Amino acid sequence: MPTGNPEGRKQPPDERRLGPVLRRRDQVQKSTTDQRLLDERAPADWVHTDPWRVLRIQSEFIEGFGTLAELPPAISVFGSARTAEGTPEYETGVRLGRGLAEAGFAVITGGGPGVMEAANKGALEAGGLSVGLGIELPFEQGLNPYVDIGLNFRYFFVRKLMFVKYAQGFVVLPGGLGTLDELFEALTLVQTQKVTRFPIVLFGTAYWGGLVDWLANTLVAEGKAAKADLSLFHLTDDVEEAVALMSKEAGR
Repeated sequence: MPTGNPEGRKQPPDERRLGPVLRRRDQVQKSTTDQRLLDERAPADWVHTDPWRVLRIQSEFIEGFGTLAELPPAISVFGSARTAEGTPEYETGVRLGRGLAEAGFAVITGGGPGVMEAANKGALEAGGLSVGLGIELPFEQGLNPYVDIGLNFRYFFVRKLMFVKYAQGFVVLPGGLGTLDELFEALTLVQTQKVTRFPIVLFGTAYWGGLVDWLANTLVAEGKAAKADLSLFHLTDDVEEAVALMSKEAGR
């Protein structure tokens, strides 16, 4: 019977379902996924598309969950990567890492230099578990040598989840925009009760005092936050107090 196709080839359908996706008319793809996979002449641009990125994101979650699932109770420590070794701030990071390890916590940092390195160093020297969660950046940073377990992530949001999911609390030393980002994300998660029983300590009254004053005198005073939100964190200059707050509020 005449088909209007003298070569006997099937015409592309006007509608095609690919799992949950429905394509019609000129949005129907002329080739299948298998064809594009097996055709060596096919362009490689598809590996940079969003569906492929989803697989990369998925793989980062799997690696993170698989690697960190059996961590002992842990505390995430944040602070500046620019803090120089040998400075009082660096030595505070070392003492804090050591104190947390002696209290039975693993120490999780961003894995970089500065305060992160200091906290990892203190934990390692005290015989504790030292963890570094790095991030791919335009400038090479790498994981510091005091990390026992290290993961490097492509995506900030995957890394952020690991900091919270596998920690019982945050200690935030003086730092820059990245430190502020982690601090306010943690405060938001506690405020909205996405996480519970999660102590947050700001270490360094001189450094954080101005921010705390602004929160009280501007944010709360103008009704943008509740006065009770100021109790979501503790402010201290004492390493032993910071460790004690972590142990008490984390239920240890």
